[in-house]
Amino acid sequence: MRSLAKAGAIFDRINEFMFWLAAAMVIFANFAICYDVGMRYFLNKPTTWAIELTENIQVWFTFFAAAWVLKREGHIKIDFIVSRLRPRTQAMLNLVNYVLCATACLVVTWYSGQVVWEQFQTGVHTHSYMHLLMWPIYIVLPIGFFLLFVQFLRNANRYLSEWKIGLGKSS
Repeated sequence: MRSLAKAGAIFDRINEFMFWLAAAMVIFANFAICYDVGMRYFLNKPTTWAIELTENIQVWFTFFAAAWVLKREGHIKIDFIVSRLRPRTQAMLNLVNYVLCATACLVVTWYSGQVVWEQFQTGVHTHSYMHLLMWPIYIVLPIGFFLLFVQFLRNANRYLSEWKIGLGKSS
């Protein structure tokens, strides 16, 4: 159990780091867009990189912050039916939901990892002005989905504990 708690603490630090990296990317993207707008409208010299770079950054910061948001359950939930159920039933439904989501994330991690590996091996480039390699752009998919997989499992474990605690209640 001690090693599991230590692994959880390490994961939390990684998750926190990824969140702050995502926040830095959002700030950079905002400055890049402002720079591009200024160059375009005030000096009539638009940049060739700002739009394409910020498009790619949007993919990155989304997946870097997703597991952090999930840990805090900050995502949108439609729970108007579930919230009316008994706490033990809620815990069981949430447990099943998070196990299914973890499974889906694991599948997407595997397949996106295969796609990124294929892109790395073949050296596929974007069909854009910057002609970037594809794999550095999409490497965030297996990383982000793996982080989500782990966090979904951690949340499922929490709901399993809540469900077990509810065993002695009349709920």
